[in-house]
Amino acid sequence: MEILEILQTIVGKDNVTNRDEDLARYASDFSLCNPSIPDLVVWPKSALEISEIIKACNEYKIPIIPVSSKVHFYGSTIAKQGGVVVDLSGMKTVREVDTENRFVRFEAGVTWKELVEHLKAYDMRVIMPLCPHPERSVLTDTLEREVPTNVVYDYGEPMQSVEVVWPTGEIFRCGSASVSGFPESKSRGVNPSGPGIDFYRFIQGAQGTFGIVTWMSLKIESIPRLDKVFFSPSDDLSYLIDFLYRILPRRIGQECLILNSVDLALLLAEDDKDIPAVEAKLPPWTLILVISGLRRRPEEKIAYEENFLRSVVKNEFPRIVLWEDLPGLAGSGRKMLNLLRSPWPEEVTYWKHRKKGRCQSLFFITRPMRVPQFIEIMKDVAAGLDYPMREVGIYVQPIEHNRACQLEFDLFYDPSAEPERAVVERLFSKASHEMFKNGAFFTRPYGELAKMVYEKAASYTMTLKKLKSIFDPRNVMNPGNLCF
Repeated sequence: MEILEILQTIVGKDNVTNRDEDLARYASDFSLCNPSIPDLVVWPKSALEISEIIKACNEYKIPIIPVSSKVHFYGSTIAKQGGVVVDLSGMKTVREVDTENRFVRFEAGVTWKELVEHLKAYDMRVIMPLCPHPERSVLTDTLEREVPTNVVYDYGEPMQSVEVVWPTGEIFRCGSASVSGFPESKSRGVNPSGPGIDFYRFIQGAQGTFGIVTWMSLKIESIPRLDKVFFSPSDDLSYLIDFLYRILPRRIGQECLILNSVDLALLLAEDDKDIPAVEAKLPPWTLILVISGLRRRPEEKIAYEENFLRSVVKNEFPRIVLWEDLPGLAGSGRKMLNLLRSPWPEEVTYWKHRKKGRCQSLFFITRPMRVPQFIEIMKDVAAGLDYPMREVGIYVQPIEHNRACQLEFDLFYDPSAEPERAVVERLFSKASHEMFKNGAFFTRPYGELAKMVYEKAASYTMTLKKLKSIFDPRNVMNPGNLCF
């Protein structure tokens, strides 16, 4: 019996396809990675079906490529060696919302738009990255460690438990979900860790190479009763960063980030044609800080944080201004708050694609004080390739109260203009290598970045490959990614 027939017996004939038009939709994404067509696509509905699919592919040594949503940016869901795409986008059940213990349990296909809307009925919210695509899988972005804009919560780990199907087909649950009687057990939703070894670490940032996660529990928070947005424009990025070193360790603010005029205009412009005019009104850099009052004494909380901010500004940082709206952009504070608490609007072109149609993002972790040095490196590399620095979007996201930050460079290009695409590809490659040589820490290396990173970490790479041989002895889970 061929693999197509085997999969049809597992999920039904209507849930497997090898039609060219269906396969073509999975051959590429929004990244610069070369397209590659899978052999089959299958749509399972449960962990048991996924388990049987994995066992069948193992027997025939056929690659398995997990996919959780329609939108992908990094090339990790392209079938680099052919194989079977396991599309989980139909698994959309939100299984549990626990407002008292503040967690939600949901399946792999639930998108940002769906989860945010679902939680509103419970007066709860999920802490999210900056304006995620509405059709992106929440589970995927969480596993891939997308950095949130909210800096006040000490989330050593936002997950609380997961269910994963290992590359052998075994169904496994981590943390409190491993306790007998789950989900009715009294310890449900407590922690993803243990008992003992933290197995969930094997699937974080693994790009689908260590198994398929079917559902996860994620921490959630109550929706604030009051919010106040402050914009602090400046032409001195280092001054803004020094200000953050002063206020963030005191746990002031909820969402906090710095954007250059390019990225901020893409977020705030009402219409694509308005983007250049909005950008012209903006300063080179803008710090965005949201202070919030939750359920208990929200007015007092807002007053305390605002008084602290204004005291620090008056006595220590006189060049900092705190505006509730940006000049010439009425209502920008209200709009920014909505953007920070919601996925990108479905009816508007995704913000990173508004400028030219595509965007290749280069991001890594560094210390905030080093951000200006990396920007100078990007300026030098861009100048050497005649890519105008004024068109590069830059986003600085503080992490752990400004202990570290994620620095992101957004490189825009027209996908229909091959010379332009080629320049961005060279810029991305050369800038990545220069940043890496100067201490950039790529915690999420995709595509060619993975090769660059793992070649310089020989013992780490060797250990990863040993673990891979134990969990996935036939190397069927998403081969061609990371160092596998």
